[in-house]
Amino acid sequence: MSIAPVQAKPAAGSAGLFASPEKRTFVLSLLLVISTLAIYNQATHFAFVNFDDDDYITGNPYVQAGLTWDTVKWALTSTDEANWHPLTWISHALDCQWSRLNPAGHHLTNIVLHALNVVLLFLLLWCGTRRLGASVFVAMVFALHPVNVESVVWVSERKNVLSTMFFLMTLGTYGWYVQKVDWKRYLAVVALFVCALASKPMVVTLPFVLLLVDYWPLGRIRGWSEPGLLAVPQEGLGKLVLEKLPLLGLSAAVSLITMWAQSAAGAVGTLPFPLGVRLKNAIYCYVMYLGKAVWPTRLAPLYPHPGYSLALWKVALACLFLAAGSAVVWKFRRRGYLLAGWLWFLGTLVPVIGVVQVGNQAMADRYAYIPLVGIFVMVAWAATDLAEKHKLEVPWEIVPAACVLLALSLACYRQIGYWRNSLDLWTHTLAVTNNNFVAEDSIGVALVQLGRADEAYPHFVRSAELQPNDAVSHSNIGAYLHQHERQAEAVPQYEIAVRLATDTQVRATTYANLGSAYRDLGDYSKSQAAFEQALQLNPNQFNAWLGMGILARRQGKLDDAIFDFARSVELRPTAEGYLQLGAALAQAGHPREALAAYQRALQISPDLAEVQQAILSLGTAAR
Repeated sequence: MSIAPVQAKPAAGSAGLFASPEKRTFVLSLLLVISTLAIYNQATHFAFVNFDDDDYITGNPYVQAGLTWDTVKWALTSTDEANWHPLTWISHALDCQWSRLNPAGHHLTNIVLHALNVVLLFLLLWCGTRRLGASVFVAMVFALHPVNVESVVWVSERKNVLSTMFFLMTLGTYGWYVQKVDWKRYLAVVALFVCALASKPMVVTLPFVLLLVDYWPLGRIRGWSEPGLLAVPQEGLGKLVLEKLPLLGLSAAVSLITMWAQSAAGAVGTLPFPLGVRLKNAIYCYVMYLGKAVWPTRLAPLYPHPGYSLALWKVALACLFLAAGSAVVWKFRRRGYLLAGWLWFLGTLVPVIGVVQVGNQAMADRYAYIPLVGIFVMVAWAATDLAEKHKLEVPWEIVPAACVLLALSLACYRQIGYWRNSLDLWTHTLAVTNNNFVAEDSIGVALVQLGRADEAYPHFVRSAELQPNDAVSHSNIGAYLHQHERQAEAVPQYEIAVRLATDTQVRATTYANLGSAYRDLGDYSKSQAAFEQALQLNPNQFNAWLGMGILARRQGKLDDAIFDFARSVELRPTAEGYLQLGAALAQAGHPREALAAYQRALQISPDLAEVQQAILSLGTAAR
């Protein structure tokens, strides 16, 4: 699957849009882009969702600052969100530079990247195999398959579409390299692979994918495959493996960095299952991904891990199915696309199949974005070969393909709509999954953000019942009790949450809330300790700075209070933060600066009576 210049002369007397292969390729590429943009256009009207979008964009000061030198330095060194992916951070920062916090611009970038991936996939297949119909079909299925909706419509999953773009570009550059093997072209392959790794570590399998491409369609492996259409020289398998060693070294380095980042961030979630349980789930999920490819219904952003409840007979059937599939593929290995596509699917899923458990999910649709390409190729090429064998007329090829694409389009459009906002997303998730404690938490947060806290509380309680070791649900229960002036009940919930939490951000947020609860109860020493703990975990915890400022102001340390309040509103401008800053400035004898702070508070919350009263008091004092 490699882009390579193939010289072809137009047929005598041909004319119009399809007069030459170049024009035909351009028109088909344009149609692929238009189709992709048309089906996904509705997402440009969607909001951000409360599923990592706050950590990646709306609550991330570095990203919101745009493309500054400080942001670039942070992106290159940060392991926030349990990953090292500087190019992803930089792409989000660029979106904020251009669109600020208007979600339309962020969604549009994802959609454009997906459309570009669709075209790249088409060009790779077409230039490597010269199977026009099959190449277009695979690209269209990739564009419209509902399983890919999550990767495109979820803004925080930018890393998936961005890394895939570099992944496909690396494959194309590799096709250019094999036609004239030299170190300059190889460096281009390495550079693009580094960009892919710097977007999402899941692409560490790319060196193995290149070996599959050597097998089919390039036909580079002497004694293993027939020469491909590009007529590149064949080499021994050992030499081709050696050729990939520098790329394998990069994969190993990024894998180690990722494991360290995930360990440091506590990204193992609340489900520390033993290896045997994880292996059984991994085997079963391979078949589940295949099922979603064939019948993409009941899709959700998170599928609860079955843990010990996964029936042994299901695992046994999954083993039999995978073994049978592997046997069939091996039997017909002369049809290179079958073996290459099957190993592509199995291999590219390895980093995320769950043997190393990260997060609380059993599987995720986003993980199938690259792997299912292998299955799509197997189906399309097998169907094309059968049609040629039985000499089917063109309508018998086009009509079934059109029906499949129409069905996928309708399902895709409907699936996109579930991502309109957080409430719609998690309402749908609860409808299609069972015992989903993460969805219960998330729909509760969505309801709180809509001012419906009383409706949210039962969801938090339900989440804690489903998973007693879930720190987030206990933290949210504490926040609800705290907001309803039940601080004495909130404190134990916060303390449970900080004891259970492995995620650094969850612990920092909970400590900040705990500090506020202790302050309301009059225990200032414990309040101070909690705020300091929050800032030690996350120096950008804005409400911890706010809490520290309130304590400093109570103690008469006005300079410290002003600094703390200023830092809080710098990280996240809030009416409360500017109100407290204005009061501290006024108390310190800086009326002009205090008035500016109050006015900023009014801009954020025009109806805040406290601010209006403070401005009146400041004016009276001045007179």
